[in-house]
Amino acid sequence: MNLTNIGTVKDILSRHGFSFSKGLGQNFIINPDICPKIAEYGNACKGFGVLEIGTGIGVLTAELAKRADKVAAVEIDERLLPILAETLADFDNVKIINEDVMKCDLHRLIDEEFKGLHVAVCANLPYYITSPIIMMLLESRLPIESITVMVQKEAAQRLCAKVGSRESGAITVGVNYYGTVKKLFDVSRGSFMPAPNVDSAVMRIDINKEQRLDEESEKFFFKVVKAGFSQRRKTLANSLSSVMGIPKERVYSALKSQGLPEAARIEQLDMEKLIAVSAELMEQ
Repeated sequence: MNLTNIGTVKDILSRHGFSFSKGLGQNFIINPDICPKIAEYGNACKGFGVLEIGTGIGVLTAELAKRADKVAAVEIDERLLPILAETLADFDNVKIINEDVMKCDLHRLIDEEFKGLHVAVCANLPYYITSPIIMMLLESRLPIESITVMVQKEAAQRLCAKVGSRESGAITVGVNYYGTVKKLFDVSRGSFMPAPNVDSAVMRIDINKEQRLDEESEKFFFKVVKAGFSQRRKTLANSLSSVMGIPKERVYSALKSQGLPEAARIEQLDMEKLIAVSAELMEQ
């Protein structure tokens, strides 16, 4: 079954009375070159189990299942279940879980479905919930090795920006704190049905094995990051003072210890300087 053929897709959706949900950000991939590349880049191979988030009609799911030992796919839209039963009928190594991934116990799911396997995450994420899903996966400290996702091109540029550059944001710091991020390739809007108004890009985060900070220091670090970027056009001293109540003199002192000016903004600090400034503020 050719799940990237528009005629085939329309026939399947019509037979099942399916209509696209704008609220769920549904755009199904119809470019036949995309999903095999995501599967190859996304660690879908022997010895791996793949957690997929959002299945569409199963076009990426099928490519993952051809390569990996097992695929567990979390899909929120129960209307897709009978469609997936048809499109994935040839695969006995796929399990569909009809849940909201943001409410799912992923530690338990991984433990139950992927015993003895390395684990990777692959997803074509809805644009409206890209950052929350990525940060949930990272903050949960799941036993996963990589996250390969297709996101809006603009989001990919921010996620893959250099920490300490004008393009960076709180999400940039987050993904670079937990792993190493790399943009893989662009995907044009014409690769989807229905076509979105923007282009996309596929990126991969390789997860760090080591935890950089202890739990308390990490929590404080991310408070500093979120406060700083919530008022990114202000100086770091002004934003931390107004959001966290930290006296400006303390911030000036921490910045000075890293050779930074009092007027530094958060987007000017690279990862090491962010961690060092946060550590000093926590100790004061």
